[in-house]
Amino acid sequence: MPSVSAVPPSAPSSRDSVVAALRTAGCVFAEDEAEMILATARTPAGIAAMVERRVAGLPLELVVGWAEFRGLRITVAPGVFVPRRRTEFLVEQALRQAPGAAVVVDLCCGSGAVGAALAAALGRVELHAADIDPAAVRCAGGNVCAVGGQVHQGDLFEALPGALRGRVGILAANVPYVPSDEIGLLPQEARDHEPLVALDGGTDGLDVLRRVAAEAPHWLAPGGCVLVETSRHQAPTAVKALERNGLTARLAVSEELYAHVVTGVRP
Repeated sequence: MPSVSAVPPSAPSSRDSVVAALRTAGCVFAEDEAEMILATARTPAGIAAMVERRVAGLPLELVVGWAEFRGLRITVAPGVFVPRRRTEFLVEQALRQAPGAAVVVDLCCGSGAVGAALAAALGRVELHAADIDPAAVRCAGGNVCAVGGQVHQGDLFEALPGALRGRVGILAANVPYVPSDEIGLLPQEARDHEPLVALDGGTDGLDVLRRVAAEAPHWLAPGGCVLVETSRHQAPTAVKALERNGLTARLAVSEELYAHVVTGVRP
């Protein structure tokens, strides 16, 4: 998995014109976005085409075809959930809890960013990623296979090989957690370009999390952990869901990233 490299020098007028076009279109981080476009496009025509798509409202990551995640270039594709920077905190918590994990599962994997980042940090691991969405599975294939992992399609644990039961050291489950009636409040880029299945967590946003909490203990190795991302107001309920299923749960918060991760450990 290649690391994000420095942006090559570009003619100031080229960079300035890209920044100006993006700023005029309302892009708050026009300078940063211009650097990503200039680092990706190979020709002036390619730059112009990317700027045109971005100005039209396509998310930057889909314009350039990749997202940065913990220093990795993660390939993304239309119709697939784009990894968020705040989810890097989930990876950090997993590495803190289980730095010697040998078997890693990335459930609800989307692009496979979490699994790829964990494998890159841990070294030689058995990595499995799974998602119910065929588009996500296709996209994750490249990212996960690049670090020696496998990708499976199916509904949560039904997608996983049975031989993983009782062996998983890290189970990262970046489940959808937006309440159904709050989907309309999401930024337009998410509403228009990301699959509903990756966003909608049901009435209170915790439907999928509860399903993961109920099944996780059967898949975790002794001392293994499951990690889920949630919101501040959902976190207490998420902790209780893990505890009800026999896991030792704790909440970690990153104020900088506005990230809330609940970890459940199998005794």
